[in-house]
Amino acid sequence: MGAEVTWSSCNIFSTQDHAAAAIAAAGISVYAWKGMNEEEFDWCIEQTLFFTTGVLRLYDRMKNGTLALPAININDSVTKSKFDNKYGCRESLVDALRRATDLMLAGKVAVVAGFGDVGKGSAESLKDAKVRTIVTEIDPICALQAAMEGYEVKKMINAVKEADIVVTATGNYNIISEAHFRAMKHNAVVCNIGHFDNEIDMAWLNKNYGHTKETIKPQVDKYTIDGKDIIILAEGRLVNLGCAMGHPSFVMSNSFTNQTLAQLELWTNTGKYKNEVYTLPKHLDEKVARLHLSKVGVEIEELTPEQAKYIGVTVAGPYKSDTYRY
Repeated sequence: MGAEVTWSSCNIFSTQDHAAAAIAAAGISVYAWKGMNEEEFDWCIEQTLFFTTGVLRLYDRMKNGTLALPAININDSVTKSKFDNKYGCRESLVDALRRATDLMLAGKVAVVAGFGDVGKGSAESLKDAKVRTIVTEIDPICALQAAMEGYEVKKMINAVKEADIVVTATGNYNIISEAHFRAMKHNAVVCNIGHFDNEIDMAWLNKNYGHTKETIKPQVDKYTIDGKDIIILAEGRLVNLGCAMGHPSFVMSNSFTNQTLAQLELWTNTGKYKNEVYTLPKHLDEKVARLHLSKVGVEIEELTPEQAKYIGVTVAGPYKSDTYRY
């Protein structure tokens, strides 16, 4: 759309060098490569971002009155959070585990921390691979959802004692800490698909047991704690990016279509928006879905005028309240 673009990575392992080279060949400035160290990562980010970034930071700036322009929060739009987060992880978690470890997954026991959208997709990924899956949760509704889906729901300190695979998917920090490491089985595999590397307390692990670290292959490291070997994937960073290729392109197309429509909306309807953070308007969220239907062979019904009137909507939608029902 005519924008000047620079690209940096959100993760030291997530860049695929062949993709970065192709983007650079198209004349776009790229500041990323696979396997950057922390200092290089910070330098790359600084080359592309000269303000605070991220959805939470945008909300902070809005509250403080320092947001300089309108912004649309794509991450919480339905065709991002309910697709990228859930269905993307359903594809990519087990892919990453298999590429990294070559383990026989069927019959193993796994624990997934968190049953939000990422946790739901991750648990289903493991379940589909015939892994006996346990969920941990702090939210009573999500915990009940997990139980109704057929998962055991336990506290992490109890679940890790029997888990062959531990996956964090919460977006919080210190989900796996010292007590959990010490309670794990010999040869437990530990990884994160939810947030930064502090979801697993890698700082504690490296400080106290870094001297035992043995790199089996890139992004697969073995630590020895109390005589037991623990396998850490992608150094605690996002495992589907560090040990695999991330989400498939189709599910990412939903997210990127969201972003494109959001940019067009802000550009063409500037007067509608104050310097605040918005989610994508519902009719555009629905447009994202409509644009992807034919690819998967979907045909949908249309309301008759009488049916639309009966439930209080227009034939094209959306609901009068503009409230999501997903």
